[in-house]
Amino acid sequence: MYLYLLGLVVLYYLYRWVRELPRVSDKNNRYVYITGCDSGFGNLLAQHLDKQGFRVIASCFTERGEEELKKSCSSNLITTHLDVRSQDSIAKVRRDHAPLYINRVCVERVVFFKLLGTHISEDLTWTANTAALVKKAQGRVVNVASVFGRISAIGGPYTVSKFGVEAFSDSIRINMAPFGVKVLCIEPGFFKTQMASSEVVCNNIKMLWEKLPQEVRDDYGSEYLQKTLALLTDKIAKLGDADLMKVVHCMEHAVAAVRRRTRYSPGWDAKLFRLPLSYMPTCVSDYILQMEAIPIAKQIE
Repeated sequence: MYLYLLGLVVLYYLYRWVRELPRVSDKNNRYVYITGCDSGFGNLLAQHLDKQGFRVIASCFTERGEEELKKSCSSNLITTHLDVRSQDSIAKVRRDHAPLYINRVCVERVVFFKLLGTHISEDLTWTANTAALVKKAQGRVVNVASVFGRISAIGGPYTVSKFGVEAFSDSIRINMAPFGVKVLCIEPGFFKTQMASSEVVCNNIKMLWEKLPQEVRDDYGSEYLQKTLALLTDKIAKLGDADLMKVVHCMEHAVAAVRRRTRYSPGWDAKLFRLPLSYMPTCVSDYILQMEAIPIAKQIE
């Protein structure tokens, strides 16, 4: 009985793999707009899609980011400065790169690709300002959230923003469907990016701790900070995945596949632990997460 079930599972994944193999044609006539290309996933994706033959328009926050990206890509790649927090900056990009003509080349179809920071307001502003372009092109909106947008294992604004991105993606996917626009979401697990290095994370934790009132620090105890830093350093070293291309390949599939998925969850921690945990009853997921929680000084028994 179990062997039959296992066989059905294997056949399902084999069928899905074959079904999702076809890619879009005429890549050299398809434009992909990527933000956040100074480093990390955005930078790797711009290089990868450029090698695939797409006409990539890469937005960077700094001039240095633009220069470094140009050195590693072909002459087909276009770079531009973009600050997603600035309405003027967004308007300038839209003005310089109109929906129908980019560098005097006619664009039959524009694929819109969005890489998100941690602020929901930035994502809402950018997507709202490009909605008309995407609708006209019947393109794709790809929002990058996190598996922490499905299950909140840590506190603070990071998980709040990721839950917001998930909700925003769900809502515009339904609203934009009549216009032929596809809205997809990437939910990576834990990867070793520059922003997720143990040094950066620990420095942020220390900064937040120092801003807390003394009364709150006393509630947690004098040893709480050091125990938290030690736990995070250990977790990042053991669980962080250094292969960022796992995420980039999901992004490439979201852009280039004829039959795309609605959600992608790269990373074994996302697939095998956090996503299954998100489907469990709240009492069960809370119990599992609290098993590794650091006890506080003034804990109620």
